[in-house]
Order: sequence, then structure tokens, then C-alpha cells
Amino acid sequence: MLKIKSFEFSPIQENTYLLYNEFNDCIIIDPGCYFDAEKEALVAFVSDNFLKPVLLLNTHCHLDHVFGNKFLAEKYNLTLHIHEQEKMLLDYAPTSGLTYGMPFDNYAGEIIYLQPGNSIKMGEDALQILFTPGHSPGSLSFFSPKDGFVISGDTLFKNSVGRSDLPGGNHDILIKSIKEILLPLPANTIVYSGHGPVTNIGAEAGNNPYLK
Repeated sequence: MLKIKSFEFSPIQENTYLLYNEFNDCIIIDPGCYFDAEKEALVAFVSDNFLKPVLLLNTHCHLDHVFGNKFLAEKYNLTLHIHEQEKMLLDYAPTSGLTYGMPFDNYAGEIIYLQPGNSIKMGEDALQILFTPGHSPGSLSFFSPKDGFVISGDTLFKNSVGRSDLPGGNHDILIKSIKEILLPLPANTIVYSGHGPVTNIGAEAGNNPYLK
């Protein structure tokens, strides 16, 4: 069974997730730690719980989701995993950071490109890779059927959806991704979003005003 630890990082209030199993192996998803104190908080949690980070994933590569990529990749000797269509956004992220007055050092190592339809495995646990573009060209969501949750990035939020007015965004494609890929998941599937509180698929199918 996977346990989940979430952090809210940076002035952009991005949700970073650590998924870990009974063997203390750990997946880091969307490390948005920007300030030194945020990096130290994440590292302290890993250390205090005797975790071993083995995978580094981005749902997408807007700057607030990639601030900590380089730091954690070097700290734990990890290789970044993204969708191939996010590489352009990853490369642009430092420029975007300057626009927001938030300069940072970008990840520049090897990249492993994730293929939708495949699974990410960590021991006996697996995350299905779902292709959910619209917020960005190569946005991914990570679904655990066994543990009943999905990491949705900035695709689906509680009572809201991701913005689509950034370069590479498309509102029609975003809504299609949600309705055709996420909403068919079991209604009790917990949704861990890139920003804001936890929700579930049933609640969003019934109440989300953007999906009416």
C-alpha cells in the first residue's frame, strides 16, 4: 500500500507529493520546493522516515512544478521522467521564472520519456500513466487502481480545472481529457491535485461547474 505525503511549496502554492511503500522506497512527484527551507523540509521528511527516493516524476513542466528537480536529482541520484511533449516547457521554465521574479537552476540531466498506457512500478505497486493534455501539451496523471487515487497535476482541481491560457494550453482538449480519462475512474478515487485541497472523482463529476 502506498502512503502519500504532500507539501505546499513556493509562493505559487504548488502541491508536491511523496509516495512511499512498506519497504520505504519513495517516488517524488512535481517537486516545487523553491526556498532552502522548503528543500530542507522535504529532505528532513525523507530522512526522518528512512525513505529511499527511487523515482522523480513531473506531471507537467510549468515552473512551479519543476523548481526542485535539479536539487533532488542531484541529492538522490535520480533521473527525471516526463512526457516528451513537456521538454519544451521544461527548457523554458527558467525564463518563465525570471518573469515571475523567481530565478532557479533547471534540471539538465538525462530524461526518460514516459509513455501513456504504460505503468510506473515500484516493487509491487504500480501507477498507470494517463495522458491528460490541455493544461499543457504533455500533461500526465498517475493513477493507482490498488490504492484508489490519482495524481492529476494541474488538470483537475476541487470544483475547478486547470487554466488553459498558457502557451500550449487548450481548453477543449483539457475538458475532453477530464471527461474521457479522469471521470471514468471509480467515483471514490481520491484526486490529489497540483494546487488546493484533495477531492474525489465522484464529487467533481457531480459538482464541478466547469464540467457541466
